[in-house]
Amino acid sequence: MTSLELEERYSRQVLFSGIGPEGQKRLAAARVALVGCGATGSALASLLARAGIGRIRIIDRDYVESSNLQRQSLFDEADAAQSLPKAIAAARKISAFNSQIVIEPEVSDLVPANIQALLDGTELVLDGTDNFETRYLINDFAVKTSLPWIYTAAVGSYGVTMNVLPGKTACLACLFPDEPRGAFETCETAGILNSAVNLAASIAATEAIKLLVGADQKVRRTLLSFDVWSNERAELKADSPRPGCRACGERDFIHLAGEGRPHITLCGRNSVQIHERHRPVDFVEVSARLQPHGKVRHNDFVLKFWPDPYEMTLFPDGRAIIKGTTDTAVARSLYARYVGS
Repeated sequence: MTSLELEERYSRQVLFSGIGPEGQKRLAAARVALVGCGATGSALASLLARAGIGRIRIIDRDYVESSNLQRQSLFDEADAAQSLPKAIAAARKISAFNSQIVIEPEVSDLVPANIQALLDGTELVLDGTDNFETRYLINDFAVKTSLPWIYTAAVGSYGVTMNVLPGKTACLACLFPDEPRGAFETCETAGILNSAVNLAASIAATEAIKLLVGADQKVRRTLLSFDVWSNERAELKADSPRPGCRACGERDFIHLAGEGRPHITLCGRNSVQIHERHRPVDFVEVSARLQPHGKVRHNDFVLKFWPDPYEMTLFPDGRAIIKGTTDTAVARSLYARYVGS
């Protein structure tokens, strides 16, 4: 693509005074990481790619299902039929509408052991996850390394987002010292409106662009929440670190140390992820071994196996998602029986 064609592609964005030609050059040179490519993550990925962010690393542990298509805007029915990993499917879709930027798909679960490698070389992290455990891990790493990140979440008709600028604003642990406990809404129990997802992602993407072009004075320094159904909106001051905060005050990075890290029940379905073991998996060999025990199929990215009444999705690194239970003991037993202990 010639420089003239590039100018035409982003011409309407460059005309906006907050960005201009120099801002567009900064976007083209930017390197961001997106952790999670589900509902908010896929919307964020699309917006940032279309804006011309030069390099986007998409980190996601999951695969596309038909129930995702109502709100996960980068995917289609063919992706769901093939059970493509979301990071791979997103990279393919983005390359089809913007081949001039670099997309780095990482089919991985972000954990303490790999966070340094997966976030290395990036200047901003965006949250597309579905659980607080991973968000606290991102927060610990970001605060420790002075890496800006943007917290974003949506459930039901509700969305929330906050910019975290280590040393300048509050961090996630400042506002939420402890992970929510007890009964709280998830998209599995409360559902989710795609409009809430897209509004949250649009606000977060705009804040990301502000940071990347250097418009620091325009960056919002509040926790912003809104409900698109009830029309309620609220902001909570987050313009400075909280004295005594575990993370940015005491620099006690318990999540980065991996303390008490559990199996995670995935949002939107009755599943448990097994990520204790890291082993290379030969899909051809495993497929042949499993055929007497149930339906099995695989592609280059995932192996799907149905030991009735469960569904197992196995990844090349040995990670697995067991659908049909939230009992970690049952999930471990199935994994040991069919994959190995």
